[in-house]
Amino acid sequence: MKKEETYQERYTRAKARVEEIKAFYSHLTVYIIVNIGIAGLNYYQNGWEEPWFLFPLGGWGIGVVGHAIGTFGSNPFTSKNWEERKIQELMDKEGS
Repeated sequence: MKKEETYQERYTRAKARVEEIKAFYSHLTVYIIVNIGIAGLNYYQNGWEEPWFLFPLGGWGIGVVGHAIGTFGSNPFTSKNWEERKIQELMDKEGS
């Protein structure tokens, strides 16, 4: 049986979620700004004859996509529902 949550518990969980989303948007903003700078440097050096800026763009982009999946719960193994179900499962095992 699930206990009733207090206002403070809901508030704490909501605040943590907002911080998680804020961290993702900060990561995305830094990614965009830095990669614009890297692309500009690449253009300044050789006019994109050798587009080396695509390597950090792609590599870091994989990390940003992973962060987005973790933050917005598209991955069934790291979503908040999975976490809550796993915590409940472990608590139930300890209680029996």
